[in-house]
Amino acid sequence: MIPVTANITLDEGEIAESFVRASGPGGQNVNKVASAVQLRFDARRSPSLPPEVRTRLERLAGSRLTRDGIIVITAQRHRAQARNRQDARERLLDLIRRAARPPLKRRATKPTAAARERRIEGKKRRAGIKRLRRTKPSFD
Repeated sequence: MIPVTANITLDEGEIAESFVRASGPGGQNVNKVASAVQLRFDARRSPSLPPEVRTRLERLAGSRLTRDGIIVITAQRHRAQARNRQDARERLLDLIRRAARPPLKRRATKPTAAARERRIEGKKRRAGIKRLRRTKPSFD
C-alpha cells in the first residue's frame, strides 16, 4: 500500500510500469538500457479514489489522461532506471494529492470606491482621445 493522503492509499497492483529506452543524454548507454519509465494508473476504475477526487484528478491530468481514463506518466529525467521509477511515482502521487484538496469557494467581492473612480477616469480619458480624433482639423 502506498500512502497518498491521510485517508487515501493506493494498492501497488493499481500501478503498472513499463520500461522503455530514453531519449537525451547518456552516451552509448542510452542505446542499450531501457531506463525511462512509463507509469500507467487507471484513475477511472481505481477503488482507492473517492468519486470527487477521481473527477478532479481526471481534469488535472489533462493530456496525460487517455480516453479510457488511464493516466500515463513518462519519466526520463535521470539516467538510472530506479530514479526514473521513483520520479514517475512521485509525480503521480503529487497529482493525486492536488486532486484530493477540495477547491476553495470563491468569495464574491465588490470593487472599492477608489477602483471604481480610477475606472471611470480612464474611460473619460479614453473618450476624450476618441472625441479629438472625430473632429476634422481646420486649417484657417
